[in-house]
Amino acid sequence: MTNLPPANPLAASTAQPPQDAKPTINSRKNQGSSSLSRYGLLALGTGTMLFAVGGRWDIAAAAWIFPVLLLRFARQSRVWSAMSGIWLAHIAAAVFWIQESKLGFNPVAIVGAIALAALQTLPFLADRLLVGRLRPAVAALAFPAAFAATEFLITLVTPLGTAYGCLAVTQYGDLPLLQVVSVTGPWGIGFLIGYFASTANRIWERPAWRSGLVYGTVLLTVVLAGGARLAFGPSAGTTVRIAGVSPGRTVTDALQSTLGRIDGGPADIAAAPASQVEPAMTAVENDLLASTRREAAAGAKIVIWPEEAVRTQESHAPAAIAAAQEQARRSGIYLEIGVRVYSTTAPAFGRDEALLIAPQGKVLWTYQKAHPIPGSERYTPGDGRVPVADTPYGRIANVICYDADFPAMMRTRADIMLVPSADWKEYGAAHTAKASLRAIEGGYSLVRQDAQGVSTAYDNMGHVLATTDYFTTGQQTTVAHVPTHGTTTIYDRIGDTFAWLCLTAVAALTALAVARSRRRTTGG
Repeated sequence: MTNLPPANPLAASTAQPPQDAKPTINSRKNQGSSSLSRYGLLALGTGTMLFAVGGRWDIAAAAWIFPVLLLRFARQSRVWSAMSGIWLAHIAAAVFWIQESKLGFNPVAIVGAIALAALQTLPFLADRLLVGRLRPAVAALAFPAAFAATEFLITLVTPLGTAYGCLAVTQYGDLPLLQVVSVTGPWGIGFLIGYFASTANRIWERPAWRSGLVYGTVLLTVVLAGGARLAFGPSAGTTVRIAGVSPGRTVTDALQSTLGRIDGGPADIAAAPASQVEPAMTAVENDLLASTRREAAAGAKIVIWPEEAVRTQESHAPAAIAAAQEQARRSGIYLEIGVRVYSTTAPAFGRDEALLIAPQGKVLWTYQKAHPIPGSERYTPGDGRVPVADTPYGRIANVICYDADFPAMMRTRADIMLVPSADWKEYGAAHTAKASLRAIEGGYSLVRQDAQGVSTAYDNMGHVLATTDYFTTGQQTTVAHVPTHGTTTIYDRIGDTFAWLCLTAVAALTALAVARSRRRTTGG
């Protein structure tokens, strides 16, 4: 006798009535009430997701709540209506993020939002198709594995990195929880959030307290282990005073006004008469040099300028760099400078560079930004090789701004990572918070000096050592005593193994579901 498969509550909830059956008044009322309830879940889930997009209005709890609601909607709806609703919800979230962050709407951004939302719909589709075909204990892993795998895929197939679509960034400040990224990368947080949604829906459908106990044990283990890492990890030990300096508002505003009077783009600035632009550019350079002297005299051994701190025409670039070299030599410091070079050479018409200058005045490296911001920066990307220099203050490394949104690139054996950056008021704080994950993942301290945003120094466990907001502080200087010795993390050694395991798990669960369906069909 063939064993009948267990009843599938999902199939029951979406089953079609017999064609010859006439719906009664009560059945129509029930259907209407069910539809209202389902779309209420969709609306509430969408609204909650707007506060978990990696922006300035993020609420940490929202990242845990919206997947629960959207997954409930998906499980109660027909496949295509469910996926359409989830897709539209993610489009709304992406558009909200663009607007919230003042990134600017354009055709590329809109098309990108639509495509990205389709990718983010896949975990819900995987759950909808697999859960009814797998045993409950195994099925509970389908959604979290697909959720984490999708976050990882976004960094592989889009130019966004973790700037959007990675829920780990919404948990900024929860250091016990965030320590898991030192093992799994940011994908571990996505897995835990997805696992919470899957477990909550399991309990929602029927009493399944064993599932809740298993999940609670996993989450508690992660948090306790993270707390233990914070409590018993190596002490800071020797520190070095690092100062981040940005040009003052007066000279910055004057330069922006000067460049704003030039019609056209970078090529026109590069071709403008030197007498028209050089005085304002030189004023910014002199302001930075004066701030550097002041901080060196106060005891700073490393000084970092923000991204594009010095803006210069190509003909004047050697002189600007030579002035910084001379200042580093006179002050006896390591000086990291950000330089925006305007060039008449197409197609980039310039370069976005960071140079580390040794106390002897020697340029140790000239690093070019590897990840220009899509749609707004047209620089020729650098090769993505993160430079590292051995110094008396540990191994110092350097990337520029948006580069820090790519975890794979940031896996570098270093003690201190310097990140000169340039953001804007609506995005600076959120962008700096995202960079803190790289410090925990990589086991190094990270100093992010932001031209027009929030500048912060973190240790290798994510503690804030110092922070300065460009828009609320008169003097644009961040001073921190930064540990000179980092740690080696598991993530640094194994890379994105956890993310690849999640992808493999989704494939394996799909194969298992197909095999079980075939056995049921054939009566095996």
